Parts: sequence; structure tokens; C-alpha cells
Amino acid sequence: MKNKKFKAERVSKTAVITLNGKIETVFPLFGAFEERKWAEGWDPTLIYPATENIEEGTTFKTKGFDYTEHEFIWRVSKYEADKFLIQYMVSTVNRYWTITIKCNSLIENKTSAEITYTYTGLNELGNRINEQSLEQMYAHNLKDWEEAINSFLNNE
Repeated sequence: MKNKKFKAERVSKTAVITLNGKIETVFPLFGAFEERKWAEGWDPTLIYPATENIEEGTTFKTKGFDYTEHEFIWRVSKYEADKFLIQYMVSTVNRYWTITIKCNSLIENKTSAEITYTYTGLNELGNRINEQSLEQMYAHNLKDWEEAINSFLNNE
């Protein structure tokens, strides 16, 4: 029986951060397994392929943040290394979202990263969680990412 009352909602937000490194050094840090170098507590579990390679179709899971969503399933939905573009699709039983990251060279040894999260609810709970997730993710306009990545790059 179709639920006529539910209406999926989509919310999205973009931020641009500036990173202290050449694009060839910075872009790989947005790969699921390289992210361990700068994101405290990041611990993806590989599902596909057999080795930790980033390519379209790479699939892994991470732990959820609370009792409503125990785990997130991640899939690289777009990977264009020559364009410095990667997109993940993440899903739970309540919602799914995409994370799109596009890097651009700035002046020598500086890179900008445009990061867009787009959430879609699959049920009412998903709609509510998405609003909260977007607000939390962008509470500092991703300056926390910028600081963490630059700290890693500065210590390399």
C-alpha cells in the first residue's frame, strides 16, 4: 500500500575551503582511505573492490552516529581524477545523500575544494535527520575540514 502522506524532502548546501597544497597532493585526501590521515576517528570498512582503491563503484561502510542509524553504506558514484572530482552516495534505511567534491588549483601551492552535501529523505525520520545533519555538517562552513587538512599538509 502506498503511503500518500509522505513527501521526500531534499536539502543541500555547498562550502568552499582553501587548502595549503598543490591539487595533485590535496585531491587524493578526499579519497575514502586517505581521509584517515586527517579525519580523526574515520574508519571505513572496505566492501568492494578487494583492495583500498578509489574508483567508481568502490564501496565501504562506516559506523552510524546514533541509535537510529547503525551504519552507513558508501559508494563512489563518480570519480574523475583528471577533473579532480569525486562524488559519494551514502545510504541508510531512512535517507541517502551525495557528497560531491571538486578541487581547483589556485595560486601556487593552494587548492580550493568545493564540497556539496545533498540529502534526500526516504521517510519522515529521514527528512528530520537530514535537516539536523546538514546543520551540524555546515555549522562551521567546513572550516573544521580546512583546519584538519591544512594541519596534516603542514606536518607532511
